[in-house]
Amino acid sequence: MEVSGKIVVVTGGGNGIGKALCERFHAEGAQAVIVADLEIDAARAVASSVGGRAFEVNVRNEDQIKAMVEQVEQEFGRIDLFCSNAGILGLDGEPWWASSADNALWTAMWEIHVMAHVYAARACLPGMIERGEGYFLNTVSAAGLLNQVGSAPYSTTKHAAIGFAESLAITHGDDGIKVSALCPQAVATRMVGDTDGGTAGVDGVLSAEQVADAVVKGLAEEKFLILPHTEVAKYQANKAENYDRWLGGMRKLRRAIGVPEV
Repeated sequence: MEVSGKIVVVTGGGNGIGKALCERFHAEGAQAVIVADLEIDAARAVASSVGGRAFEVNVRNEDQIKAMVEQVEQEFGRIDLFCSNAGILGLDGEPWWASSADNALWTAMWEIHVMAHVYAARACLPGMIERGEGYFLNTVSAAGLLNQVGSAPYSTTKHAAIGFAESLAITHGDDGIKVSALCPQAVATRMVGDTDGGTAGVDGVLSAEQVADAVVKGLAEEKFLILPHTEVAKYQANKAENYDRWLGGMRKLRRAIGVPEV
């Protein structure tokens, strides 16, 4: 997909990767960029800078996603590319067991990292299937292919996000629907803050603009996996080749990194 002339929606578009995507899509000549974010002031600022539209949307709320999609389709006639990009990060916490995180964090991550993608698909698929074309870009994480040491909820929900993206591609490819899963490691956003990215930063911390560059290239090639950190492909292959050895390597990495700071 070439972004030029397209109607694009980006959730989590007020900051970080989402903001960089909105700016890059505008630079690529998108017809309209719709910026959706829980922080409406941030969404409005980005929308103003790209000549787009801002929506206050909590992606945990299916009705809000549905209402936004309906309004965008009414105003612009269609949605060509829906970027389901919102995400959060939370750690396991004391005593640093895989089961340490509380239910509230598990629920929030499940709703934001998985169900928000489902809600977007439910809202957009009818129009896309009727037209015989449409594209979903789901921001996942390299954690969805590998793991995030210190956050079982993040790792688990990102794996689930990959599974849903695969299901979208398998089920609706013959309907003309394209799907890409964006899976970076550490990116210089509020989520990473002023840290080195922990285990996700072992191969360096990319800028959000570098990630946006990778997205535009990946969309043009219509690749399912968009990997801004190219090393991830090697790690994924190593994991598939020898799961036990990979797990051992991840335990070694956990020992080397130590307990995350909270």
